[in-house]
Amino acid sequence: MNGRHEGRPPPRAVVLDTDGVLLDSATAHAAAWKTAFDACLIGRAPFDADAEYRRHVDGRSRYDGAEAFLASRGIRLPPGSPDDPPGCDTVWAVAARKEAVFREALASGAVVAFVDAEEALTALSALHVPCAAVSASRHARALLASTGLDRLLTVVVDGGDAARLALPGKPDPALFLHAAARLGTSPGDTAVVEDALAGVRAARR
Repeated sequence: MNGRHEGRPPPRAVVLDTDGVLLDSATAHAAAWKTAFDACLIGRAPFDADAEYRRHVDGRSRYDGAEAFLASRGIRLPPGSPDDPPGCDTVWAVAARKEAVFREALASGAVVAFVDAEEALTALSALHVPCAAVSASRHARALLASTGLDRLLTVVVDGGDAARLALPGKPDPALFLHAAARLGTSPGDTAVVEDALAGVRAARR
């Protein structure tokens, strides 16, 4: 699914990351993570909402992102449970704090579609190239619907689907492979558009 070989025919389908490619949501995600992490980093250097967000969190599920960043700082927390309240005692608690802050950002209308996203999807639709949106976030489907981009997509695969089907997150390619299968195309005939390091690694596998 990497599209690195010259001379290939045009792709039969396109799989696009949602956050940072279709939706201008990275700033809201990074700010929410900073609030969650900094509350647990008393006496340590604060979370870098640019470099550390892209290196450890961007493109990953909430749990995987929290675990990856905490591990990078040498912080080992018990996993906890998905219903843990926001806090710093478990990985799930840190993820829950991020979720609470991000929901507040959503309520304030902080996430919008990129201006050229609709143009690109419309052009691909005119060429009869089916498109899928993929995201580790459980909010992706609702956000795409709120911006109207969902009407230009054939398939949406989000964090809810990943949990229901037990699909591992990026950099594992499972989400992309599932999207390609639902589009009815092989990985070799499918192009991937990504901005996150974890997603790029997944697309190249």
